[in-house]
Amino acid sequence: MRLNKTLPFLCLLLVGFWSCQRPQQSKSKTEKQTFDVDFQKFTLDNGLTVVFHVDKSDPVVAVALTSHVGSAREKEGRTGFAHLFEHLLFLESENLGKGGLDKMSARIGGSGANGSTSRDRTNYYQTVPNDALEKMIWAEADKLGFFINTVTNQVLAKEKQVVKNEKRQSVDNQPYGHTSYVIDQNLYPKDHPYHWQVIGSLEDLQNATLEDVKEFYRRWYVPNNVILTVSGDFDPGQAKAWVEKYFGEIKKGQDIPKQEKRPVTLSQTKKLYHEDNFARLPELTMTWPSVYTYHPDSYALRTLAMLLADGKKAPFNKVVVDEKQLAGRVNVYQSSSELAGQFMLSIRGYEKVDLNKVHAAAEEAFARFEKEGFSDDDLNRIKTAQEVNFYNGLASVQGKGFQLAQYQIFANDPGFISKDIQNMLAVTRADIMRVYQQYIKGKPYIVTSFVPKGQANLALAGSQKAQVVEEKIVEGAEEKFDASGQAAYTRTPSSFDRTKEPPYGKAPQTRVPNVWESKLDNGLKALGIEDREVPLVQFNLRLSGGLLLEDSAKVGVSNLLAELLLKGTKTKTTEELEEAIEALGASINIMAGEESFTLSGRTLARNYAPTMALVQEILLQPRWDEKEFSLVKQQVESQLKQQKANPNAIANNQFQRLLYGKDHILSRNILGSEASIKAITMQDLQAYYNQYLSPSVAAFQVVGAVDRQEVLNSLSNLNQTWKAKEVRIPQFKAPAAPTASKVYFYDVPGAKQSVLRFGYLALPATHPDYYAVQVMNYILGGGGFASQLTQQLREGKGYTYGISSSFSGSSVPGPFLIQSGVRSNVTFESADLIKQILQNYGPNYSAQDLEVTKGFLIKSNARAFETMAAKLGMLNNISSYGLPYDYAKRREELVQGMTIDQIRTLARQYVNPNQMYYLVVGDAATQLKKLEQLGFGKPVLLN
Repeated sequence: MRLNKTLPFLCLLLVGFWSCQRPQQSKSKTEKQTFDVDFQKFTLDNGLTVVFHVDKSDPVVAVALTSHVGSAREKEGRTGFAHLFEHLLFLESENLGKGGLDKMSARIGGSGANGSTSRDRTNYYQTVPNDALEKMIWAEADKLGFFINTVTNQVLAKEKQVVKNEKRQSVDNQPYGHTSYVIDQNLYPKDHPYHWQVIGSLEDLQNATLEDVKEFYRRWYVPNNVILTVSGDFDPGQAKAWVEKYFGEIKKGQDIPKQEKRPVTLSQTKKLYHEDNFARLPELTMTWPSVYTYHPDSYALRTLAMLLADGKKAPFNKVVVDEKQLAGRVNVYQSSSELAGQFMLSIRGYEKVDLNKVHAAAEEAFARFEKEGFSDDDLNRIKTAQEVNFYNGLASVQGKGFQLAQYQIFANDPGFISKDIQNMLAVTRADIMRVYQQYIKGKPYIVTSFVPKGQANLALAGSQKAQVVEEKIVEGAEEKFDASGQAAYTRTPSSFDRTKEPPYGKAPQTRVPNVWESKLDNGLKALGIEDREVPLVQFNLRLSGGLLLEDSAKVGVSNLLAELLLKGTKTKTTEELEEAIEALGASINIMAGEESFTLSGRTLARNYAPTMALVQEILLQPRWDEKEFSLVKQQVESQLKQQKANPNAIANNQFQRLLYGKDHILSRNILGSEASIKAITMQDLQAYYNQYLSPSVAAFQVVGAVDRQEVLNSLSNLNQTWKAKEVRIPQFKAPAAPTASKVYFYDVPGAKQSVLRFGYLALPATHPDYYAVQVMNYILGGGGFASQLTQQLREGKGYTYGISSSFSGSSVPGPFLIQSGVRSNVTFESADLIKQILQNYGPNYSAQDLEVTKGFLIKSNARAFETMAAKLGMLNNISSYGLPYDYAKRREELVQGMTIDQIRTLARQYVNPNQMYYLVVGDAATQLKKLEQLGFGKPVLLN
């Protein structure tokens, strides 16, 4: 994946709950919904498999190209190559030109072209307004059949740096980042395709040659190894004609051999440990060999995992979390891939907890499971949760397209959805106990102990030191390149002129959802959008306040209250409350933010009313359980300790302090501090609850398969029993932006990347210029691959995996922020280049920049409200900031009227590089001194 990517090392099959069909609702509001598979499949003469799914709910289409190749098809010594190739395929093709797909995506209002690589497949995807479908089919065909001639040694050298930056960001610079590597090296034999990681090794990436690229392309990127999926609002007859036109003459490749299943067995348990430079807490992970994707036993193993650890009643929660208090939570899951699978158990202990004790507790939890088993109610609750996950996967046309391709590749049938759901819901008690006996009980496993540096004594007894390769920071170690040149090549022949980009179809109109609004007698505002695309309901109950209402001497109260309110009610224990929620197929969460306190939920539409009854009980009848309070405090303290080792968390917390100053309440971590958490009492939580949780500062926002009257009926008891009180939200003076820039440095010895946070405190969302500066920022850093920051720091220099700039105000001023993680040995060079881009941005802003910006922001409105989450975001904007119902259309008008001079004026006013905080979190020994060259004086060392 190209931005913000977590490689699917372990959790590939989370998408297994998604569906590839449009739900057809029954008339009853109480009976379970029925579904019919709705797809068309055909194959071109060259072997290309094409799957269509029509969904007329929004004027958008999702197009995905999925190649049946992942890291499992790689050669030893060329690991990470499938993922490297994923990156290369975006850069250029013969008819799109350099950066052509990204430039086109911006012009047509696309979601941004992206991709991902797993062990077994690589996909490329984007959602666009439906008038751009022919353009997308043309572009995807160009990538598949007209790409390889454009790759040069210089292009390859640059993209190696980008991928290596991704590895540093997601693996090398992260706590526990090497866990998957250690497990797979020991679980799978050296000749097994899963022995190495999807992202590969830095050495192998560096050794990749241009000939390797060409060989890989010719072998795997051929029509007979690729699936094209199109899902959304389109004419399938016309789309088929386009597919035949643009893909039909691409030559078929060699036959693709089917990979045989390769489950593994262990002859004995292997124990390994690693001293992790970024970890502050010890972590134990146990891994058993299991089964591949869609194996009959995979369903029971998935259910077994949930029974073992999900919820208060689960044996691992009871033993490890509640009774022995060794950790805040336990994660258990089944991970299946095409050739093999693994059953995973992970426990991150509290500070300095001996992992021998954690291991003993795990054995005790297994023994309790064997002795006590589980009830039919427990099994039914899990199946209901799986049903909800399935429905939730239908929320976007892209999700539907993904699942179509998933079933086609791994089950050879897009219609496998019906069988998949049947298999999931058919799991029995006997199945679960059988797979437990067959794969887990008494079977050998891999167990890893990841412990903080210098705390090897916490590792499981008998563990051997794991072999982990860690990169050394060396100045000037990376090769130089210039990827800007044009490749010289003979064009691939075609029967028609492919250089001409296809025209737009009929322009879609922005469909602003119909909003209803009411105000209850107790002051509670209610806003809703009826949406019956899927039989689900999502809602938020948002109260103003959060951190803003806290005592600066005891920060952390609102977060602890959010946690505790879900730990039972007056009439239900924590376990009983969890069971009641899960029995409805619902999820309820509470979160405290800087200026809000929000209860959110999701449920099956047929269970909306009883779910809301539970919401009322949670809100108005807290349990105030002292034991649960103690456990929650312990878990938050553990979170704070973990943050101290995470460079990104450090950067976020330190930047808040710079923005607001040490005395401002918003400079504080919402979790509090270790000292404040120890000082907070139950009475502090009760005082906050009694003073500040009031309908007078609350709004209920709901989207889904319920109408206005059903919602108001569900709120009637709350209207009568939740009494209003006066709540005054403090008005804090926003600190002034710095008059001169200054560099601040937080030292993380040995950091493989430097984390950058540059910016200042800018505007609230209610400021007249707020949306205008979003428009101005699009080409700077808000437009992904269309932005100058990405094009210069990533595409031009290879310094980073991702970089962005944003304005993020709310009811209070928020920051203008540039954030990135860059290769450690180019920290100064990256900061200096960012400074130059900011200096030149306004003066150099062009008519073409404005055209691209307008094209994206106007056309992207076609997909602005596609999902339930997007509609909830719309309701939040309306209720929190007083925006009109049709604010999306009004913003279109603002964008249409923007001029170059307006953009330049906004840039001068709001992105001045000489009036910002420059924060760097990295290795001071190698990077601090050079930053003096930025011209902002000697950097201030913060630790």
